[in-house]
Amino acid sequence: MRSRIAPLAISTAAALLAALPAFSDDWTTVGMDAQRSSWVRSDRKVSAQTVAGPGFQPLWRIQTANETRGDAALTAPVLLDFLISHRGFRSLAFVSGSSGGVYTMDTDLARMEWDRHFAAGPSNSSAECPGGMTANVSRNTSVKMPSMLGFVARGRRSPAISGVGQPGAGAVTLAEIPPTPTARPQPSQAAARTRPPARSSLRGVNLLHVLSNDGKLHALYVSNGRDHRPPMPFLPANSHARGLIVIEDTAFVTTVNRCGGTPDGVWSLDLESGTVRAWESDGGSIAGPAGAAFAPDGTLYAATRDGALVALESRSLNLVQESRATGFRSSPVVFDFNGADHLAALGSDGTLQVYVADNLTATVAAASARSGSADEDTALAVWKDESGTSWIVVSTGRSIAAWKLAGRAGAMSLEKGWESSAMVAPLPPIVVNGVVFALDGGEASGQATLHALEGTTGAALWDSADSIEAPARGHTLSSGPSHVYLTAMDNAVYAFGIPMEH
Repeated sequence: MRSRIAPLAISTAAALLAALPAFSDDWTTVGMDAQRSSWVRSDRKVSAQTVAGPGFQPLWRIQTANETRGDAALTAPVLLDFLISHRGFRSLAFVSGSSGGVYTMDTDLARMEWDRHFAAGPSNSSAECPGGMTANVSRNTSVKMPSMLGFVARGRRSPAISGVGQPGAGAVTLAEIPPTPTARPQPSQAAARTRPPARSSLRGVNLLHVLSNDGKLHALYVSNGRDHRPPMPFLPANSHARGLIVIEDTAFVTTVNRCGGTPDGVWSLDLESGTVRAWESDGGSIAGPAGAAFAPDGTLYAATRDGALVALESRSLNLVQESRATGFRSSPVVFDFNGADHLAALGSDGTLQVYVADNLTATVAAASARSGSADEDTALAVWKDESGTSWIVVSTGRSIAAWKLAGRAGAMSLEKGWESSAMVAPLPPIVVNGVVFALDGGEASGQATLHALEGTTGAALWDSADSIEAPARGHTLSSGPSHVYLTAMDNAVYAFGIPMEH
């Protein structure tokens, strides 16, 4: 009996592993990862060749019960590629809506899995303070950068530590391993570059984090939307919150436009103690729909519309560095260049600016990338091609353009690589396995169009034609294995890609 069961178990496990996407890493927050790169490193099916072929197509549209508030509708989908639950295997997409709902869809079967509704908030709203639920939903996100293969790289730029002794000496015993220090470093510039040891109370628990209009953070089981624990007070009610992200046992979010009397700034919530901390901006709102970005060591970076670029120690939110410019219109994005952390942001004057993360006093590269008349907030995408060249992709306000980073640390330059054809309202782009997906939001009474562009040349590969039934606004794109997702002002979620083989 045992001899018959073993081969069956092995073959079943092999089949399940073969069905998993190679090296996939879930899109867990706005901008995909903690660095806000908007870059899916590897996809088994999506490439320039397959997108240009006949197989890439509209897959499904799912309508939600959300009600639009001004230019606010549904947030970009957060994804969970592989869930094993009491209902079987699931691949899920989660969106939050401006009228207080959370909607969860089975992306394989194109059906609603569950939904959950919170208070809608005040009925009066404006473009600056739309009310309702404004922050994206988020799953737990690693602070480490994903590797070029698409999975999270642990301990980047540091040598591995082995528990195996020298040849012939036997294994290292526990007594020989130095104890982990328990004292937390004080928030100074030197200490901020070392991430404190991770706590583990949420490890192994798959949760969806939701910030409702009353300012409370909800932790919901991804399988059914039920509460994992009672909601925790986080922000004042009616705040305009953006860029929700949960790293280890801490939630972070940014606030803008002083809605509900809430100061503009960066906020954190310790999910174990319930402690709330805030860094308040001295004047300008936090720039960009993605909010703050994180370096792999945990340092948090944020830009403001009045010109501050700041680095904060993530546990305390104490200021580590600050520089002043003319203002910013994008969230920062953190990336690796020649083994050092850098960050890029779009200035209010349309200048694409690059900084070394350890020294924000001056730009190391800059280029004019956007019309000064395009003053809405945006987000950047950063990726590397097969040759190792780093690219920054940005909405110019009239098109999508890509810039190459050249040179070496301390002697860098930005070289324009390509620019797309004209668009009515180009929204923040994303990159999937070398393909740039750009959404033209369209006129207020028109339709959005999704474009696929070859990442190194800008050559047009595909577009969605009239598949999207409404315009789109905001940071609405995300991507999972073989699919690209977006939300539009008709309060529907759309999926494009290569059909799944059932």
